Formats: sequence, C-alpha cells, structure tokens
Amino acid sequence: MSDKCDLCLLGLIILSSLLTGISGVDDDHVFISSGVNVRLSCNKALSDCKSTTWNYSRFRHSAAVELITLGIKNKNTERHERLSLESDCSLNIKNVTEEDYGSYTCRQYVNGQKQGTDARFYLHVLHVSVSPSSSSSSSSQTEISPGCSVTLSCQLYLGTVFSCDDRVSSEGVELLWVNQAGVDLKSDSRYQILSSSHQHHCIITLTTTLLNEDNNREWRCQLTHRNQLQTSVTHTVKYSVVRSTTATALTPDTTANSLNPVIVIVVAASFALLLLALILCVIRKKRAGNRRGTGDSVEQTDDAIYTEITAYS
Repeated sequence: MSDKCDLCLLGLIILSSLLTGISGVDDDHVFISSGVNVRLSCNKALSDCKSTTWNYSRFRHSAAVELITLGIKNKNTERHERLSLESDCSLNIKNVTEEDYGSYTCRQYVNGQKQGTDARFYLHVLHVSVSPSSSSSSSSQTEISPGCSVTLSCQLYLGTVFSCDDRVSSEGVELLWVNQAGVDLKSDSRYQILSSSHQHHCIITLTTTLLNEDNNREWRCQLTHRNQLQTSVTHTVKYSVVRSTTATALTPDTTANSLNPVIVIVVAASFALLLLALILCVIRKKRAGNRRGTGDSVEQTDDAIYTEITAYS
C-alpha cells in the first residue's frame, strides 16, 4: 500500500512539472509580429514592484541578462529605451524586432529569497524581409518597378530550446503565404514558395515576377499554431516612385519630339539665309566685274582720242 502511495505521489509531481514546465515556473508562449508592442505579465506576489526582476536569455545555455533589477530598469542594455515596467510589474516592449525573441522570466525577491511562482515567456517573433532591397523598402512595404523579380522572406524566430522542425512536428506550427483573400498561394503557379528551417528560426519565401496589376497588392505571411491563427505580417508592393521616375526619364524624349518642328524651321531658315547670302555674293561679284569691264573700255577710248589728237598736232 505504501508503495502505491509513493507511486501516486511521484505521478502527481511529474504531472505538476509537466503542467508548469519546471517546478515553480509558469511557461507561456507568445507569438507576435515585428513592429508591434507586447506586454508580458508577472505573477505579482507583493504589493509593489521594488522586488521584481526581469531576466532575458536568447538561448538555453546563454547567460541571462537582467533587464529590470529590483524594479529599476537596466540602462546598459541595447533595448532599454523600448522597455518599461508597469504598476502591476508587467514588462512592456515597444516596437518589437526580430532581435527580441527569446525567453523572459519575472521573479520577485524578499531579503534575497524568491517569492511566489516565476512567470516565464517564450517570445516568438514573425518578421518579413524583401530582396532586392531598396532605400524605400521596409518590413511592410516595398517600392519597386514592374517586371522585376522579388523575393519576400518570412521568418519565425523561435524563443525556445526547440528547433523549427521540432515545433512544426510536435506543436503544429505552420507558416503560410496567402493573398488578400486569405487563399494559400502554394496553389498559384506564378509563385515559387520554399520552406526551410534553421536551429532557431523557420523560413518560408515567396518569389514572383511583378506584373502591372501588382501595384498596391498585399501578400500576407501568417503563422498558425494547431490550426489557430496566431499572428501575421502583411507586405505591400507600390509602383508610385517608379512611375514618377519613368515619367522623368520620358520627359527628355517627349521634349525632343515637341521641339522637332522648331528645329526644322530654324534649319530651313538658316539654309535660306545662307543661300540668299551666296546669291547676293554672286550678284556683287558680277556687278564688280561689269564695272571693271566698263572702266577698261573708257580708258581705251580715252587713249584712242589722245592718240588722234597727238597725230593731228
């Protein structure tokens, strides 16, 4: 009988550990998109937050970083400007980036002794990048010209010790590219969609050649967990800048075409003036020649008269 009770007690301990992750710790998974704000609650056991510490670690064996120490924000961390502690000891993270994924643990102390149950969150961040990138590209919008090939890369950064393959197979985590109507784009032949996995993040890429009608089109990468939508990131392609550039590029040609008649008129007028100048020059030469001829004949006549007068005399 005693052995059976011991077995029952052991079973309860194991079950309690499974329900709370590690004994004395409440685990929770948070799926969120980059660029938004997130609030992580703490199991507040005290009346204030002066004994609250928030720790962060990206990997299982990496050293923990204290973001909040006994209610005071650590300014030595890179993200300190985006962190804040609420009156209920919750941790706020503004404008989440893909660098924020990992585990966050809230713990409270009194006289160096831990109080209550730790609250631990595994923060998983969904982020979209685009290739080729441009100065006007962002995670939500890209300005590019039609006819170009574009690749949208959707990455899920996992804040747990499990790899992407583990999460997909055991937890039912799935990434999908869908259109504005929510239809899976795998069924559309104009899109090439590839999935891959790394130790700490899952990737699904969408590659396509942009058509004229793709202006302002939205593609959405969505994350589902056990067939339930958790979060999504929408990316939009715009042609506005490219159109203005095209118009500018066409302006010299259009201006040149509009100036063609003027150029023809100027050339024709110049040619006419040149021809008139040549004609006037020829006329002047002829007149000069005639004058010389007349002058010679007058001189000859004078010579003849002079000769005759000499002869008579």
